[in-house]
Amino acid sequence: MPTDQELIRIVPSDRQLAYQETEFYAFFHFGMNTYTDREWGDGTEDPKLFNPAKLDADQWVSAAKSAGMKGVILTCKHHDGFCLWPTRYTSHSVASSPWKKGTGDVVKEVSDACRRHGMKFGIYLSPWDRNQPCYGTGKEYDDYYLAQLTELLTGYGEIFSVWLDGACGEGPNGKKQVYDWERYYACVRKYQPDACICVCGPDIRWCGNEAGDVRKSEWSVVPARTALAESIQEKSQQADDEEFRQRKITSDMEDLGSRAALQGEKDLIWYPAEVNTSIRPGWFYHAKEDNQVKSLKELISIYCGSVGGNATFLLNVPPMPNGLLHPNDVARLAELGQWKRSAFSGNLAEFAEITASSEDAAHPVQNVLTDTRTTWYQPETDAKTGAFPAELIFNLHTQKALGYLVIKEAIQHSQRVEAFCVYAQKEEKWVPVYEGTVIGYQKIVKLSEAFTRKLKIVFSDYRVAPLISFVGIYPKR
Repeated sequence: MPTDQELIRIVPSDRQLAYQETEFYAFFHFGMNTYTDREWGDGTEDPKLFNPAKLDADQWVSAAKSAGMKGVILTCKHHDGFCLWPTRYTSHSVASSPWKKGTGDVVKEVSDACRRHGMKFGIYLSPWDRNQPCYGTGKEYDDYYLAQLTELLTGYGEIFSVWLDGACGEGPNGKKQVYDWERYYACVRKYQPDACICVCGPDIRWCGNEAGDVRKSEWSVVPARTALAESIQEKSQQADDEEFRQRKITSDMEDLGSRAALQGEKDLIWYPAEVNTSIRPGWFYHAKEDNQVKSLKELISIYCGSVGGNATFLLNVPPMPNGLLHPNDVARLAELGQWKRSAFSGNLAEFAEITASSEDAAHPVQNVLTDTRTTWYQPETDAKTGAFPAELIFNLHTQKALGYLVIKEAIQHSQRVEAFCVYAQKEEKWVPVYEGTVIGYQKIVKLSEAFTRKLKIVFSDYRVAPLISFVGIYPKR
């Protein structure tokens, strides 16, 4: 079993840190399926169907921004092979559509809108292309795929995410393609070295379902075998299957990185999770789902479980055939953003008297008031016994009804906390109000039952001295 010192040597890359700080971002599933009312096309669709006459990328991006998102990812090509940009390598693209008389480029419009609104831009390029005759031929198809990937990586500015799924079916020749993942990764690293390669990639891990289900304890330090693209591919959706979209995390997938789970493991990596789901039952737009937009309550729950559970949150919002987001989706995004701004405003910790059971002189407890990578609180340590007890008390001076508690670790020095407990003082007694496990980048704790003058956080188990970069205590709204 790796020692605690060995575990904390596993740290994120700069690109992974930046991705985690993105926190919440949009997926736009848009393409030929939008016009055929399908989820997965077969590649035989007529490009003349594609005609988003009212397409407004600024509406898409501003709606995402209103929800508190910091970026968007566009399905530049789904499994049907239809390309949303005028690629040089196939006629199965917007160039053959009536939209803007064949001169349009959805990728450019969305990427440009992202720049205007200060949002990050990412791409999805399906490795499975059901329209391409050379799919399943090996190197010939890989060359084709890489040519298109290069167009996207070099023609649309800075890319923060390259999202690769594992769908892999038979091509027109009856063969399946064996994807040359390493070549794909090398292409991304060459042209967009700061981009994270997600899902079937080495940077960001798929949480394991499409329903927005989250783990109780989401670890970022996991076995290296977790990132094998071939094994991820096997677990990915391989057909249009509504049941697959509703699957939850099973018990055998629950614990990936505790000390117990890592027993016997020798090769470890930093591989944080992304939670992805759609705001509707489907990933592409279907008019029959206009009244099935996820409720605000459900989105809040997924947000707190993902962004507040050491993962990121990728929420799909599918545009309509006319090229606009549906008003129901736009309204829900605005509601979510309003909740987020209200729920996490007015940090009571800033006005509290804070005491610590012990503190390192170079990293005092007051550092938890500044949400930054560069400073943190840590307890005093001893060369023989390790870290002293780590306990923080926040005296709020008057009784307050509390809404949320936010705690962050300085994850550039790895993920350390294994268990913590939150107490509220009631009639001079400390009453536990929450027991948790991991923190990582960020833990959001709902404290709706807490009405107190003092709050105590006890870090009861950790690998090596915990480094707490931020604590936010927010009033109930």
